Amino acid sequence: MTEELALTLDRAARQPLAEQIRLGIAAAIAEGRLRPGARMPSWRDLAAQLGVARGTVRVAYERLADSQLLVASGPAGTHVTDQPAASVTPAAPPEPPPLPGFPVEIGGPPAPFQMGVPAQDAFPFKLWSRVLARAARTAAAAPVSYPDPRGELALRQEISSYLALARAIACSPAQVFVTAGYAGGLGLALQALGLAGQKAWMEEPGYPLARAGLRLAGLQAVPVPVDAEGLQVEAGLARAPDAALALVTPGQQAPLGVTLSLARRRALLDWAAGQGAWIIEDDYLGELQLAGRAAPALAALDRAGRVIHAGSFSKTLSPALRLGFLVVPPALVPRFAEAALCLAPAPGAAPQLAVAALLRDGHALRHLRRMKRLYAARRQALRQALGGVEAGLSLLLPLPEAADDVALAREAGGGVVPLSAWYAGAPRRGLLLGVTNAAPGRIEAAAARLAGFRHLEQKFRFDRSSAMCFHAAAEQAAALRRGAPAEETPCPT
Repeated sequence: MTEELALTLDRAARQPLAEQIRLGIAAAIAEGRLRPGARMPSWRDLAAQLGVARGTVRVAYERLADSQLLVASGPAGTHVTDQPAASVTPAAPPEPPPLPGFPVEIGGPPAPFQMGVPAQDAFPFKLWSRVLARAARTAAAAPVSYPDPRGELALRQEISSYLALARAIACSPAQVFVTAGYAGGLGLALQALGLAGQKAWMEEPGYPLARAGLRLAGLQAVPVPVDAEGLQVEAGLARAPDAALALVTPGQQAPLGVTLSLARRRALLDWAAGQGAWIIEDDYLGELQLAGRAAPALAALDRAGRVIHAGSFSKTLSPALRLGFLVVPPALVPRFAEAALCLAPAPGAAPQLAVAALLRDGHALRHLRRMKRLYAARRQALRQALGGVEAGLSLLLPLPEAADDVALAREAGGGVVPLSAWYAGAPRRGLLLGVTNAAPGRIEAAAARLAGFRHLEQKFRFDRSSAMCFHAAAEQAAALRRGAPAEETPCPT
């Protein structure tokens, strides 16, 4: 029997000895070295042979019995089951492909130019630790019962007050749903709306994970191009006038950073009201506008109750909180409450109460003002070092169509993202560098690594007309934000 088992134990391995024994016996059964009905050594005998405690062998046997590979027959001993499973050690599933927009390991520290993460060196750790500890004590003393799936009332009240001041949205706490970040909010909205099988307008370029989320929810994403005024509503009407949903980033388009113009906002709202469609407004940066004051939210103009406003604390505080929120029209509150109760309840109470305290005591707004100044300075410094175009909390380095921006982003490292990953159709090429963690030392390293546009010119024969197009779009968007007429600048051909 010892020969059939051929067990070898590695006492220096991190894997427990009982698990090593279990896997060894399971492999012997799967390979046919142990026949159906074969009697196994007793715990004492096998333990003596292997030099381990009897309890260790007992644990392994019990786990194999739970897997129906062994059967204990009392005084008759332990036997291999008469019909063991055909495969006891299934092959590990293949590694999933890397997520677009995530060139760095998820869960690790932020990379120097990673998008979507706040400044690691400017997070108020001491303040947050104190507030979170107080909130944890409050949550621990709360009644032992199921919490409100819509979220803590204290946080929903503070969000309602904040949105009235910062985003011009008039809403009651009953319309606010706390979610597990933006992804949780998008999932809740798509589940509650029940639009599977229908079409949805999606910005082109647009957030890759949102596009994937629409697909997973059973919707057909229809790419609608973006220009200096944001989403081209007329193009959406031409491509899919019967769409049931539009997913947009009107405040600062992701990833180009342009603001949806007032005329386009009205056209989008008119289409939704006339079509009976819904609009999910991804307000991922909220008031975090680095040049001037942020435009009011699209939901602030909604009179027909067609806009679902999605916000997040990931960019302003930390994505590790996994806290976001939805503001839904009054008519949708019962439907969203049912979906939240059954499928997507709010996260734990302690982080919610801590964020509510930051909002209530003014810490969140003061931190946001500091981050605006810091990010604006870092974006300016990065642009001086590398050139490029300002795009929200990122810097865009345009490239010609012949460039392989995926390969160049991989070569650059540091969290640099290829622009082409944000397109569903024919992409434009470029590199996106987040500015929030671009501290001076990191900027110098990036300049040395990318060697500015000279390196790109030598490697790809860089066509500066591409950069001129992006610069023209940025200048027109800035004029629109100031309320001035934007002079249209044609792109060179």
